[in-house]
Amino acid sequence: MTKPLKFDPQWAKAKQVCRLNMEDIRMAKELGLSPKSLMKNHPGPNQRWKLPVKLWIRELHAKRCGRGTAAKAEGTSPASPAAADPESDEKVPF
Repeated sequence: MTKPLKFDPQWAKAKQVCRLNMEDIRMAKELGLSPKSLMKNHPGPNQRWKLPVKLWIRELHAKRCGRGTAAKAEGTSPASPAAADPESDEKVPF
């Protein structure tokens, strides 16, 4: 049996403000982040250089845990074999 989830109003507010899902909250808790730190790092309108909190958590989790969870979550795929082969007939735009 699993433990019943306890409701924490701070995590609920962080979930709403930062647009997180339960998986993102689980990753943040594994990283030892608090709801206050997540809301503090929420990018404002003048901070376009900051990643959204959801992507920031996934990037940190991938770095610390060494898993490819960030790539899976964003829907990116590994480089195609044609791009890795320098002798392919396809032209690279750069």
